[in-house]
Amino acid sequence: MANIQAIRGMHDILPEQTPLWQYAEKIIRDVLGNYGYSEIRLPAVEKTELFKRSIGEVTDIVEKEMYTFEDRNGDSLTLRPEGTAGCLRACLEHGLLHNQVHRLWYYGAMYRHERPQKGRYRQFYQLGVETYGMASADIDAELLLLTDRLWKRLGIRDKVRLQLNSLGTIAERLVYRDALVAYFEQHLETLDEDSLRRLKTNPLRILDTKNPAMADVVSNAPELMDYLGNDSKQHFQTILNTLTDLGVSFEINTRLVRGLDYYSKTVFEWVTDELGSQGTICAGGRYDGLIEQLGGKQNSAIGFAMGMERLLLLLETLDLTIENTVDVYLIRVGEQAEKIGLRLAEQLRSEIPTLKLQLDCAGGSIKSQFKKADKSGAKFALILGEDEVSRGEIAVKSLRDEKVEQQTLALNAAAEFLKTAI
Repeated sequence: MANIQAIRGMHDILPEQTPLWQYAEKIIRDVLGNYGYSEIRLPAVEKTELFKRSIGEVTDIVEKEMYTFEDRNGDSLTLRPEGTAGCLRACLEHGLLHNQVHRLWYYGAMYRHERPQKGRYRQFYQLGVETYGMASADIDAELLLLTDRLWKRLGIRDKVRLQLNSLGTIAERLVYRDALVAYFEQHLETLDEDSLRRLKTNPLRILDTKNPAMADVVSNAPELMDYLGNDSKQHFQTILNTLTDLGVSFEINTRLVRGLDYYSKTVFEWVTDELGSQGTICAGGRYDGLIEQLGGKQNSAIGFAMGMERLLLLLETLDLTIENTVDVYLIRVGEQAEKIGLRLAEQLRSEIPTLKLQLDCAGGSIKSQFKKADKSGAKFALILGEDEVSRGEIAVKSLRDEKVEQQTLALNAAAEFLKTAI
């Protein structure tokens, strides 16, 4: 019988890979804490209607990519393809948006049925950051400063670039959309199949095409910035001024539109040249109109999402050495040593709460146990055999420094030794 394998595009993260994930996750949590953001934990499954109303029924995500099924009650449910809609649903459901300000973050798996490739998977992990109740440009700038600080803490600031644009208000964008459609209708022969479809559903996405054959027609298209009102322009300029004052470099990309209709005013992407076609590692923007779209009262919202797999690919270019090692490996030989060693391991963990101690539970010869001790990455091996038990002692051997000679301690002195040696 053949072994069952993982679903295509859904990958296991193996023990040798998780230390880098944990390293990045800790820094992310620390930076978010620095700015006063609180974690919210959300369901992986939502009602399908939530995504149809928020993302839009005529989008690739809803039409082609969602994992949707009927449960036993006949309700249509969907594995979340993104986190913003679920976070907003939770805030509306629990009354968190009424005259309140919130800075929230969430983390977890998202699901999209796409063609798997490096940096793009069917189950992927995403950090989402959402803020509510703040209309000023300061919160837009804060999110950009937060991500700038995160890249610095991770050591990848020189590998990413910030691209910015303003989409204006929904009303301004509708006027621009009409002008854009009129322009592209004069150049139908140059549009590819995707662009012809988007011309009827989401024409702004045509500006984001990667098709080199369309480069000229897109570069000559009307500029959205020319259709923005004074308020939208001032909001955008305030952000640019703040970034300039604080020394954060950026590029204005007038073709940056994002993929979802609910964005307005500020949109941004952090991009890299290190990962080929999957160059966007973090993206977001303002989505003030989505709250009303989901049944709430008019309010302000801005956030971003970061794909963890792409971030990890970028961190791998740094050649970081992050090992999931232990401090001490306890070797036991003999029945009495096994019993006393188990008790000693618990005592040491109680006396030194930060101690990482691995107990050999597989047995075998002392030689085979030493091989496992060395492989564990431990700094010291504690050796407990029949002779040591009879004398109430334990041997200590350094596994990383050959100049340090093996020594023998009284059993009750092991904790004090490790407190200073680790």
